[in-house]
Amino acid sequence: MLSFTGSLKVFIALDPCDMRAGINTLHALVADKLKEDFRRGALFVFTNKRRRLIKVLYWDGTGTWLLIKRLEQGAFFWPRAAQDGQTKLELAPEAFAMLTDGIDMHGARPRGWYERI
Repeated sequence: MLSFTGSLKVFIALDPCDMRAGINTLHALVADKLKEDFRRGALFVFTNKRRRLIKVLYWDGTGTWLLIKRLEQGAFFWPRAAQDGQTKLELAPEAFAMLTDGIDMHGARPRGWYERI
C-alpha cells in the first residue's frame, strides 16, 4: 500500500499512452500533453487502452520514481474527460488510493475482480 500526504497533487492523464514508455518519455508527456512542471512534486498517472496497467511518475526532489502496477484480472476505473480537449484531471490523494485499490468511483464499491487479502 502506498501512502501520500493530503497536500500531494495527483494528475491523471486521461488519454491512454504506450506503456513501453520509460521515464524520459513520460517526462516529455507531462510537459507536452499535460502542460505541467514535472519537478513540482506531483504524481503523474498514465494508463494503457485496456486500463490493466498504470505507471506513476514522481519527482521527490532528489530523483525520479517510476511506479508500475499491472492487474492480473479486471481493469482500473479511469475517469473520462468532462470537456473536449481535456487531457488531465486532478485527483485528491484519497481518490488516487481508491483508484489503485480497485474502487469504482461511480458507486464507491469494489470492482468485481477486487479481493482484499
